[in-house]
This record gives sequence, structure tokens and C-alpha cells, in this order.
Amino acid sequence: MKMVNGRRGAIQTIQSRQPMASSIDYRRTPVSEVFGSNVFSRAVMRTLLPKAAYRALTRCLDQGERLDPSLADIVANAMKDWALARGATHFTHWFQPMTGLTAEKHDSFLVSAGEDEWILEFSGKNLIQGEPDASSFPSGGIRSTFEARGYTGWDPTSPAFLMDSINGKTLCIPTVFCAFSGHALDKKTPLLRSLEAISKQAVRLMHVLGNKEVSRVTCTVGPEQEYFLIDEAFYLLRPDLINAGRCLFGAKPPKGQEMEDHYWGSIKERVLAFMMDTECELYKLGVPVKTRHNEVAPGQFEVAPVFEPSNVATDHNMLLMEVFRRTAQKHGFRCLFHEKPFTGINGSGKHNNWSLADDRGSNLLEPGHTPHENEQFLVFLTAIIRAIDTHGKLLRASVAFAGNDHRLGANEAPPAIMSIYLGDTLAEVVEGLIAGKVESGNKSGKSIEIGVSTLPELPRDASDRNRTSPFAFTGNKFEFRAVGASQSIAFPNTVLNTIVAESLEYMTGKIEEATRKGLSLNKAVEAVVRETLTQHQRVVFNGDNYSDEWHKEAQRRGLPNLRNTVEALPILVEPQSKELFGRYGVLNEEELVSRYNVMLESYCKTINVEVQLTINIATTMILPAAIDYQGRVAATISTTVQALQKNGRLDSSTHEKVLLDLCEKISKLKFSIDQLESLSKEAEHSNGDLYAHTKFYQQKIIPAMNAVRAISDELELIVDDSVWPLPKFREMLYIY
Repeated sequence: MKMVNGRRGAIQTIQSRQPMASSIDYRRTPVSEVFGSNVFSRAVMRTLLPKAAYRALTRCLDQGERLDPSLADIVANAMKDWALARGATHFTHWFQPMTGLTAEKHDSFLVSAGEDEWILEFSGKNLIQGEPDASSFPSGGIRSTFEARGYTGWDPTSPAFLMDSINGKTLCIPTVFCAFSGHALDKKTPLLRSLEAISKQAVRLMHVLGNKEVSRVTCTVGPEQEYFLIDEAFYLLRPDLINAGRCLFGAKPPKGQEMEDHYWGSIKERVLAFMMDTECELYKLGVPVKTRHNEVAPGQFEVAPVFEPSNVATDHNMLLMEVFRRTAQKHGFRCLFHEKPFTGINGSGKHNNWSLADDRGSNLLEPGHTPHENEQFLVFLTAIIRAIDTHGKLLRASVAFAGNDHRLGANEAPPAIMSIYLGDTLAEVVEGLIAGKVESGNKSGKSIEIGVSTLPELPRDASDRNRTSPFAFTGNKFEFRAVGASQSIAFPNTVLNTIVAESLEYMTGKIEEATRKGLSLNKAVEAVVRETLTQHQRVVFNGDNYSDEWHKEAQRRGLPNLRNTVEALPILVEPQSKELFGRYGVLNEEELVSRYNVMLESYCKTINVEVQLTINIATTMILPAAIDYQGRVAATISTTVQALQKNGRLDSSTHEKVLLDLCEKISKLKFSIDQLESLSKEAEHSNGDLYAHTKFYQQKIIPAMNAVRAISDELELIVDDSVWPLPKFREMLYIY
């Protein structure tokens, strides 16, 4: 077992790699020509569709009108001609099942037109509806395995696009996915329903406040995406990364992130080449990626887009992850989206920047220069504060899964306690409203004096940023920081939209009730805002969410702390959760329970995969390497003892201590493997309910798995480097 067969060979391969050029030379082709070139966009539709058809389609997009099926053939024909002209051979209904990934089944445009005659055709029927086999997708008990029929339905609010491959293109049509019974089997359908719910309640509230011109409100989202890059040569030597997405073994490297030298540092040329190539592919797909930079941990990076409507942002984020994975391989990398691929350094999240905009172009979370005088803003802000306090546990459950358990609560991500950061200015306004005396608290007009005469004054924001808060107000939006890097943003936004819709309805009802009692609108708003903020101010916290003091303070305030997935998921099926989702038509009881079951199953399956990998890698790679090294040490000591005896020096205790220590660790490793294997078999034969099964994995299996890792990582630090089989953190995080 020589290092040259594995890690050294990988390093030699990496040393020979060179940065790859992007598929487009921006010196000759500007970004403006590339952007959206593979998208069936409004500009394309305006050119290809008859005016009446185009107007009908835009009313569907802008006003939420139902699309007349009679227009489907017109749109389908234009879409087909556009796709064929750009090299497409097949089409697919692209959807998001409850696997957390995307799904697609490709069909050729080729159809028979009679004897020996074939034509290229794409009908309105093909566009509107497809019928993939639904039996092999997670349903969480909604349907039996033998009930195979399912339907995909065209979502006209999200543009169709062409996905490039080496031998052509495929027309991808974003769709929803439902069962024969009509139950939603995907993540997109509930999101679209929640958007309808929040729009309805927001418009109603704005009308009560006197803003009668608004007819639709949209949720906008900009998800920042964190990820790791490691060289493919290392990746292929790590069965745990290949199958579980994270390192199940690995000692802490001598240098981690403590030097703080990676964050926003100079981007290595090979990494930058990868980034520019991914941007090129995303530009073609109309994904408005805006920023790129090194993140905190070595080997970690971030990309962030411009804000888009929530459903489009969800589609684009799923596309982004797929493009990153595909392009990484092209550049000899592997892209890791797991929340914690490397223990001991920062994990990865997906900061979900969320806001509200009306159809008049106004951001409803823009406080303006005098937020204390912005009545509409204060009402919406109060509603959101109430929503997070009232339904914080539900929001926490929306980001509960095995990967995120490694991240939430550590000093790299917000804790599992849901709280809101408002910043000094808004906090003063809220405190003033509660006290009944509001001063402006306006700090936005101030500037920062740097003390260098040649530099201009820098305008100061109304508040600092709080990266420790799970739900922070950042100027004109809220940043929900608890979403996991690998997670679809669909369900967290579905929950967020729904709980805010409920709170907006509450505020509307209270204001209407107050005006019926004779209060003027302004007095009614003031009274309702004050009362609501007084009741729910406990959720506002501007300090350090990582501190032990906050955990104690949060407990004193009565804020829930659901520390892991097993504690959080049951919230989904509590009676009040079923009532909430059912009231707004987002998820009926069967659909909600199905998602709870799917999330429990996913947790168990994820941990089970990690368990089997842990046993396999420890037994077939780490244990043999340790035993091989033990044999070498024993042989060396034997020779050394003989030499000492010949010279009359019999003290070999130091050498023997090395061997005894190694033997003890190997024994501990074998014992811990056996323990984990026994518990794994117990889990396989468990007849308990699904939640009890999940609890067993969390309380029994994971600690046993961690025990195997702990002793393995100790061995990594003493076994001869030349025989250690797995690439080490010190290599993977720094050699690329």
C-alpha cells in the first residue's frame, strides 16, 4: 500500500492541470449578447408570437390570469421553431420532485406523419401536460407504489430554456408535478400557491391602507450560494465524498481558517477560469449571477444573483447548482454543496434574501429616509415580526435535514433559535412605537470619516449587518441565513410566504376592526402596530446570536430552540400547522403529512448511507492501513530490541510504548466498527414507526458513527503518511 498509488499520484495529476478557457471570448462577444440567448424570453415571444397571443401570455405572467388553452398550440409552435433553429432535438418537462433535485424525461420532436414520412412536431398538448411515471418518486404515503400515473403541467410564469450538451440542445419546460389525485408531488406547486396567498393578503392590506392602485404583490428572492471546490483527483479517492457528499473521516488540518486569509482573497487562476465558465453558461440561461468571491474556509467560494421573482429564483438556483457541478468536472474539479463537507472549518449555507414588491414597481420593505413616517412599511414590518415570532418553529422546520444539522448553531451559521435583527435605526423606531413616542432615529444621512484627505466620505447605512442572525433586515429585504447550501429554496420560501400571508391577514383584520370602532385609519394603524409589536417584541434581537448569553436570554424570553432535525420536523404535522397551510390552500393535510414523511425518510436514508460508508471505509481502507503500519513498527522494534540486547542495552520501553499505543488505537477502532455494525443491523430490523426510527438514528447511530471517526482521525495523525489511503484535509483544501 504505497502513497504513490493514491494521494501522490493525485497530487502529480493536479500539478499538471492548466486553467481552461471559457467557451466565449468576451473581447469579441459582450455579455449583453450572451445573456438569455438560450431562454424563450419575453423578447423572443414578442418577436415570434402574434400580438394577441403575446398579450394574453403577458397578462398571465403579470396579473396571474389563467392562460387560455387555445393559445397553447400557438406558443408551442413558436417555441419549437425557436428551439430547432438553435440545435434542439428533444424537449422535456423539467420539474422538481420531493427528492430535492430536478427531474426530466426527454422526448424527441420527431413524429410519424404516415407511411415512411416523419416530421418534427410539438403540440400545445405536449407543452401543457406530460405524464412521467410517478411511482419511483417520493410521495410520503400519498400514493401506493403501484399507482404510477402522475402529471407534469406547464408553468408559464417561468421561462422555457435550452440546456446545452456536447452533441446538441434540449428544450426544457419548467413544470409542476402532481399525482393522478391532484395532490402536489413537487416543491414548485406549493411555492406557487404560497405566492398567490401572500399576494392576496398583501393587496388586501394595502387597499385598507389606502393604496388602491396595487393589484398584485410579488415575492422577490436572491439566494447567495456557498460551495467548495476540490480537485477531482482527490475526490475520486474519497468514497465518502462520492457517495455522501462529505468527508466522514479526516483529521483537522494544521492550518484551517484561523489566519482569515482566504475570505475575499485573490482568486486563483484555475478557480477563476471555472467561475467565468459557469457564469457564461448561466448567462445563456438567463440566470443573473452578479458576484463571485472566496469565502471564509479554504477551498470555499460564493456566488450571488440579482433578485428575481421567487419561483424564477428557485428554478434558477436549481439550474445554478447543476451548471456548477457539470462545469466543475470540465475543469477537473468537483463542486461540493454539502453543508459540512469538512469538519472543523466553516460549512456552506444559502442566504435567502427575501422581499416584497408590488406591481407598481415599489419595494414594500424599503423604509425610506424616515421609516417612522412610512406607515405602509411599518405595518408590513410589524406583520413580519409577528410571523417570525408566531411561526418561528415552522420556519425552523423548513430548513431541517441531516446536512444542516452539522451547521446550524455552530459559530459559522445562525443558531436554531429564530430571531430577527432590525439594526439600530429600526430598533429605535420599534421601541418608540411600543413606548408611544417615536423619534426619527434616522442615521442613514450620516457618513463615515476615514481620516485620509484624498478619500471621499463614505455614506453610512442605517444599520450594520449582523451575520449571526437567522433572519436579518439588511436595508430593504430580510436575509434568511439558515437555509442549507444543498437545499432547494422552494420549501423555506413556501413556509415564509405562508406565515407572512397569515400575519398580513391578521393585521388587516385588526385595522379594519379598529376603524369600525370609530378610530381614524392613522390612529387604528398606530394602535394595531403598537399592540402587535408589544406582544411579539421578544423575537427582536440585535446582538451576537452565537453567544451563550443569547441562548440563555432566548430561553428566558420563551423562544423555542429546536436543535436538530428530529426535534424540528414534528412541527410540520402539528394541528396548527395543518390548519395554517390548509387555510391558504398551500398544502392540504395529506400533502403536508407526505412532506413530513419524505423528510423523515430522507434523514434516515442519508444517515444509513453514511453508516454503511463509515463501516466500509474503516474496515477496508483505514484498518488495513493501520495494521500494515503496526506490522512495520513491530518489525522495526523487534530488530531494534535485538540490536540493543547485543550491545547490553535492554531499555526498549520507549519503542514498545509506541507500538502499544498503536495497538490500543487499532483495538478501539475495531471495537467501534463492531458497535456501529451492530446498531446498524438493529436499525435495519426495527419495526417502530418512522419517527421512532429517525430518533434511533439521531440518538444511537450518529454517536456510534462519530466514535469510529474519532479514533480513525487519531490514527491518521500517527500512521505513516505513505500508507494512509485517504487524501487529507491539508491536501484537498489547499492543492488545486
